Amino acid sequence: MRDWTHEEHAEAVGREIARMAETLRGRDMSTEVRTCPGWDLAALTVHTGGVHRWATAMVRDLAERRYDRDTAEMGLPAHAADYPAWLAEGAAPLTEALLAADPGAPMWAWGGDRHARFWSRRQLHETVVHRIDAELALGVPVSVEEDVAADGVEEFLDVLPYARWSPGVAELRGAGETISLQTDTGAGWTVTLDPDRFHYERSPRPGTVTVRTATAADLLQVVWGRRSADDHAVEGEAGLFAWWRERAVI
Repeated sequence: MRDWTHEEHAEAVGREIARMAETLRGRDMSTEVRTCPGWDLAALTVHTGGVHRWATAMVRDLAERRYDRDTAEMGLPAHAADYPAWLAEGAAPLTEALLAADPGAPMWAWGGDRHARFWSRRQLHETVVHRIDAELALGVPVSVEEDVAADGVEEFLDVLPYARWSPGVAELRGAGETISLQTDTGAGWTVTLDPDRFHYERSPRPGTVTVRTATAADLLQVVWGRRSADDHAVEGEAGLFAWWRERAVI
């Protein structure tokens, strides 16, 4: 797998927003989104487009603190049928703000990388995962480019320790057990559970438990909880992977 630049992440954000908007255009916005319990497509779109506009403002200002997303003016249309177009309209301002920012400029971020570059990567995968939610809700094929998906798996592992609102994350410790996440297309990672934390490395080696999927796009859905345990192969201590899945939640 390749390493991405801030600029590449930023440009990919715009493409992914356009893809999600196209997926939603003309659809019944009251369709249930089963991977986001309690949401329909309208709520999914409002959330995603709202996050885009929130991130745009913070990156534009290189905000030193978290802006209040709930009180921001989002310009939401009156009718849900217009939400896909509204989502698409958020792409250009976000991409422009990201590309205008120095990748290394310090700013508020909830992850470990508290610089503008955090937001180009985070907004890319925020959008990709929620496009997957929409595709699953609509019963259309899920399609994610392999290099995007592989970076998304690794981003999940990078930001997971900072998801402090998710109580199970603090329990992701152990005595050296390993969880190997592998794909038939070549991307692979090994997570090691240390006594005080977990760490990962890119590695093809098997673990205490090994999870193997055909593609990185499949593995992305697994780590984000968009596919069930029946949808992929687990070798070794399956109980360890079940334990991980219950706690590794963002």
